[in-house]
Amino acid sequence: MGSHRNALVAAVRQELAEARGTARAVLAAAETARGEAQHRKGLVREAYATCLNQLAAARETARDDIQRRYRSEAVRLAGHLRGLATVSATGAAGAPWRVWAPSEPEPGGRPGLLRIGTIAFEETAALPGLVPLLDAAHLHLAGPPAVLDQVITGLLLRALGSTRPGDVRLTVYDPEQLGGILAPFAPLSPSLVGPGALGSLLDELVEHICRVNEMPGPRTEPWRLVVLLADRATAAEMTAVQRAQLDRIVRNGVAAGVHLLVRGLDLEEHASVERIVVSERTAYCDSLGPLAITLDPPPPADRVAAFCKAAADRLRAGPAPAKLSDLEPPKFWAASSAYGLPAPIGDCTDGTMVEVPLGDEFPHALIGGPSGSGKTNLIHVWLGSLATRYGPEELALYLLDFKEGVSFARYAPGSRDPSWLPQVRLAGININADREFGLAMLRHLAEELRTRSLAGKRHGAGTLAELRAADPDGHWPRIVAVVDEFQALITGRDAVAEEAAGLLEDIARRGGPQGVHLILASPDTIGVQSLAGCFPLRIALPKARRILPDDNLAAAVIPRYHAVVNTASGAAGANRIVRLPDAGDRTVWRTLQRRLWRSRPVGCEEPRLFDGNAVPRLPAAYRAAASTLEPGSSPGAVLGERIDVAARPARLRLGRMPGRNLAVLGARTDEACDVLSAAALSLAAQGPAHFSVICLAPEAERAAARLVAELPVADWYDSSDVTFDLPAAEVPHYVLGYALDAAGPAHRESLRALLDTGPERRTHVLGWWRTVPRLRDDLGGLNAGFDAIGAWVALDVPGADLTPLYPQPGGPVWYPRARRALFFDRSVHRTPEVIIPYEVNSDHT
Repeated sequence: MGSHRNALVAAVRQELAEARGTARAVLAAAETARGEAQHRKGLVREAYATCLNQLAAARETARDDIQRRYRSEAVRLAGHLRGLATVSATGAAGAPWRVWAPSEPEPGGRPGLLRIGTIAFEETAALPGLVPLLDAAHLHLAGPPAVLDQVITGLLLRALGSTRPGDVRLTVYDPEQLGGILAPFAPLSPSLVGPGALGSLLDELVEHICRVNEMPGPRTEPWRLVVLLADRATAAEMTAVQRAQLDRIVRNGVAAGVHLLVRGLDLEEHASVERIVVSERTAYCDSLGPLAITLDPPPPADRVAAFCKAAADRLRAGPAPAKLSDLEPPKFWAASSAYGLPAPIGDCTDGTMVEVPLGDEFPHALIGGPSGSGKTNLIHVWLGSLATRYGPEELALYLLDFKEGVSFARYAPGSRDPSWLPQVRLAGININADREFGLAMLRHLAEELRTRSLAGKRHGAGTLAELRAADPDGHWPRIVAVVDEFQALITGRDAVAEEAAGLLEDIARRGGPQGVHLILASPDTIGVQSLAGCFPLRIALPKARRILPDDNLAAAVIPRYHAVVNTASGAAGANRIVRLPDAGDRTVWRTLQRRLWRSRPVGCEEPRLFDGNAVPRLPAAYRAAASTLEPGSSPGAVLGERIDVAARPARLRLGRMPGRNLAVLGARTDEACDVLSAAALSLAAQGPAHFSVICLAPEAERAAARLVAELPVADWYDSSDVTFDLPAAEVPHYVLGYALDAAGPAHRESLRALLDTGPERRTHVLGWWRTVPRLRDDLGGLNAGFDAIGAWVALDVPGADLTPLYPQPGGPVWYPRARRALFFDRSVHRTPEVIIPYEVNSDHT
């Protein structure tokens, strides 16, 4: 008897040790492989059922004193089991109803087991009784219909409450009560299938499974949870075809995310079917063997209704955007851009990040969406993701916004925030009326492309990666040019649109291998189809038109803060739906930008900010004597700022050649005075000079007086003593005339003589005439030539009125606009250029 008892003790001890070892091994594996959620769920699920059965077997084998002796071992094993249950049924999937609340899975997490009751052990407190469902099994329930309906209600609430709203689509077949037993779920708008429609439902499910299985990559469709509440008539009337379709769903549905909860209808024997047999208060299921599960009471009806209403409200509002911080890499600026600029812009439905593969294979991107769809937000998100991965040595950004807004101003230093994004080289805002600035940026990129091409030929390199390897000491970052509302730049029938379209097409075709990339955003591609072929990478926002082909309707159904990423020129099979963060929180963005700004390398220059609504002031270097001219060089009068990338001044060289005079034309007094003042002050800063200021317009007297006060040597003339018979000076002499057309016929001969012969004597006239006809009168009338005026600045003068001063018939294409002028120097220009007159005479300058 003693030997028998010892053998029994040894057997029980061995069984308990094996069960405990299995639990510990599974817990260690789950902790180590935490990131592999689906694999972990499978391991924990198997371990949970295995350990429960081993514990039950040990309990049955042990007797009396043996059971007491190993009670502590059983308690410890039960603790491990409780830990496994907690891992496998987290939050709403396993919480008791008294503390139940909905919970969402972590990004990348997969569904676990669902609680239906508890399993009692004498050695320890009750353990949760869990069954598989989503991504694991179909459930076949047998027993009293009223109890089964309560179990089904609880399972549905746990499945819906532990997933995101919209991740599970509910379908109910209920020929007797037409879904009445699931009435609390009505706010979620489940699909109700009535009598006679079972065959159609099964056919639709089979087609859905086939379609999901044919899709490349991971499944993105929501789970289909199909509740079949069959009666005797349904089972008796099923045809052979319907039975075959049901068997196909059983065999293939789980892999495609289609799951059945069946009551009253037999299912074929298959590994994916979990059978649950229910009595009044107890249930047995396949995975737990002989262990009895004491069923939980049904969830309170008011709690089910409240949850479904809240979930429906969230579903209608659309999912909350992801966080901008979710896109940040573990370490800033650790990535190399040698082969591309892949960066995530959001997550997909299962929480995994979606990368945009900008680089050699997909060199450019086209973004489409109507106004208000989130194009600017997407650009901010993308730039933030790029800026955290690639440092200023790896990435250079050029940003243009042709909307009436300042969305890119955040990347440049401002009065409230001195930080800037270190990768940004240029930002243009409020440029909807300044297409010339967009053209200037494209010219700059074309020149950079030419430079890289020549460097590649010298080093025998055909791509940027090869050039960087052959020239490691060179500075070759990838360049990304972002143009929002780019269609404003290339639509129209003028020289700017024609040249811009040609440059865009050239950069799009040749820029990728050299590391020059375009991101173009537009509400519609109409009018720009010639460029669309260069952009296989497309990103469509809600309600986008013509960005994707007509047979790709994905953009029509996605909600706010979502986008369709497509790398096959819009082909429907290449769609990836991405959920975008909200980059509108300026506090969050400012915090990120300041972190990057503080880490900027030594010598990192702040970006050039061009604001179309801002008026540049005359730089201090042109207001005071800062330098003298080099021998043999001609003085240069600064007239305004050129609309280009480098913010260079527009200069007029005043040498000893005929015609080296300037005419400022137009009726805008303030701007005309600013042009003359900027010219005079910049000339005075270049060395000794004599100035004669003639003011014949009362509205210009204040500006003229300020100029005289600031010039080192200046004579003042007004209408009482106006004269153009000025004495010769030993230094350059500049005659500044305000409203010279008011001098009258008595002074025309002397004015004409000064214009004709003055430049040879180093005397130059910089005068303001309020109209072109008045200038013509002063030069000799209708048949007079304009040779004495070698350069002019037109303010509010239409292009057609400038025909007499322009070498080509019809005059220049010029539509006057505020604080812009057309500058033409016949010794330099083939066509006029638009400039911005500096602000000189305002009170704060």
